[in-house]
Amino acid sequence: MVNLAEQINDVISAETAFTLAATVLVLGLVVAYLVWRWTHTLFRRTGLDDVVEGTTIERGAGRFGTSTAGIVGGLLALSVYGVAVLFAFNVAQVFDTSVFWAQVTALLPKLLVAAFAVIVGFIVGDEAELVVQERLRSVKLPEASVLPRLVKYSIYYIAALIALAQVGVATTALLVLLTAYVFGVVLLAAVAFKDLLASGAAGIYLLLNQPYSIGDEVRVDDRRGIVQEMTIFVTHVEADGKEYIIPNSRVFRGGIVRIRE
Repeated sequence: MVNLAEQINDVISAETAFTLAATVLVLGLVVAYLVWRWTHTLFRRTGLDDVVEGTTIERGAGRFGTSTAGIVGGLLALSVYGVAVLFAFNVAQVFDTSVFWAQVTALLPKLLVAAFAVIVGFIVGDEAELVVQERLRSVKLPEASVLPRLVKYSIYYIAALIALAQVGVATTALLVLLTAYVFGVVLLAAVAFKDLLASGAAGIYLLLNQPYSIGDEVRVDDRRGIVQEMTIFVTHVEADGKEYIIPNSRVFRGGIVRIRE
């Protein structure tokens, strides 16, 4: 590839070289379009359209009138056409692209991996958020609503680090960023989830010792009713058509009265 322009110049005239370069550009445009169409077909046939539906990247793409398949197809198409343009320039001898071609050839796979990491990170992050939300649906504590987003943005962050590593960001800088992020998460957990952790610890104690059980009539503070459900974090008490969801840490600290009549 380095001496391609010189070899072509020895065989054909300059006019023919420019004609060949123009042909390469047209063919590159056609192939790029076919790659774009193939990407949409692949997403549809493999069910990826349903997987990414409703995700952050899909919603963001929708604001610009496109989709995740459109973004992936566009990136691949641009890569294909970029190769065609460089090849055409080399054929037409517009400039010496030997060094530039070597750099692009080395960088292009990394860019594709970085883009793939970001896209997969968005998809996995959104799916993980939904899974955690489903698992914590029965937990009626304000702190529990933070966990799904924390999981999602943690996956986003890891995907971003992978992408930055692919494009040549220094490993030391990435380690500093990762350390700062982990420290921030630990600090946030210590401050925001202390009540949640306390309720979990109290719930484990109550479940193991069972001072009351489902169906018992109890009084917690000024609330009196029948125990409907006990989880690791909360106790559900129903009275007069109302359901009280009481954190186990409150039950543990204030005590509970089991009524026997």
